[in-house]
Amino acid sequence: MREVKIRIKDEYIDHIRSGNPLLEKKMFDNTRFLQKEGDVIKIVSMKDRFLARGYYGIQNKGCGWVLSRHVKQKIDMDFFKKTINAAISRRNHLLMDEGTTAYRVFNGEGDGIGGLTIDYYDGYYLVQWYSKGIYKFRDEVINTLKKRKPIKGIFQKKRFGNDGKYIEGSDFILGEYPEWPLVVMQDDIKYAVNLDDGAMTGVFLDQRQVRRQLKSKYSKGKTVLNTFSYTGAFGVAAALGGATMTTNVDLAKRSIELTKEMYAVNELQEFENQIIVDDVFKYFKKAARQEKTWDVVVLDPPSFSRSKNFTFSAEKDYGKLLEDVLPLVNEKGIIIASTNSAKMDADKFRKQISAGFVAAKRRYKVLETLQLPEDFAVDARYPSSNYLKVMILKVD
Repeated sequence: MREVKIRIKDEYIDHIRSGNPLLEKKMFDNTRFLQKEGDVIKIVSMKDRFLARGYYGIQNKGCGWVLSRHVKQKIDMDFFKKTINAAISRRNHLLMDEGTTAYRVFNGEGDGIGGLTIDYYDGYYLVQWYSKGIYKFRDEVINTLKKRKPIKGIFQKKRFGNDGKYIEGSDFILGEYPEWPLVVMQDDIKYAVNLDDGAMTGVFLDQRQVRRQLKSKYSKGKTVLNTFSYTGAFGVAAALGGATMTTNVDLAKRSIELTKEMYAVNELQEFENQIIVDDVFKYFKKAARQEKTWDVVVLDPPSFSRSKNFTFSAEKDYGKLLEDVLPLVNEKGIIIASTNSAKMDADKFRKQISAGFVAAKRRYKVLETLQLPEDFAVDARYPSSNYLKVMILKVD
């Protein structure tokens, strides 16, 4: 790999030395050498003292990531092999768990290589590339995974289009092509997934702990409203946990077939389940007019969405979303409030929740808080990597 030497401004030396792995162009004295994504960057001080090695790759967070602070460490096949295999070995206990066949085996900067994630789906690896820069190391990553056992095949998803959007196209790389849906499990809950069908697979692996708690503690004998539901994964967890009825609401028409499929693989075809295709924000008002209420509401909106008449930002609008949903929650009901917005830290999230309850003239008690599961390793020196924030609330 081509290596370029870049001098970093004095005021950002502590940023590198503190262990924060994110690189931004404002840190560098001269960016004219940053020309080809995928170049290895040798980062030195203005006095030419070695600080770190990383790579140049533009994504929405910055222009690259630090990979090593050891002067003799080369960024080569051996580096990728050792780093990826070490991360997978740390998840060996999950490989031995018969009730969980899908989990993350490599989580970007939390495992030492920002811009790269690898998920395991019952023998299939799904590699996600977040910049053209990290994609330049494709051979190093794929060749490492090819030698893993057990392995049935490898898929990939490119998330570095011109505007950061997912690049469409077949995601199959090699191995045995499966029949869809591929049925995987987390905590004995089955999920129907497709690794070769657009940006999403059918289940968000990072919500494993939340679905586990919904199933084991908050569903028995309850009616459950699952908003922004798409494939109905939270609804399935509730149904298996003893809910009396589930309602899944999502704007995508495709959510009907995907949710039916998710319930079917769990043998829940006869379960009392409603699937509603509607704008969730509008549905709250309709349901309130019809005086519909539920015992449990799952509120897991996208960080950002835009429709014809409304733009939603979790960072700014989560409180209003809570205010709108509270009329639908029974007395002493439960709200599972979740956000994956990296821009909103835990303190801001709590303030949004408090503001929503104050506006609705309701009170709440925090039953528990959850974050990313153990397989989603985070780098404590880079707080944004711990993006998932979940508060389970009892409504008074």
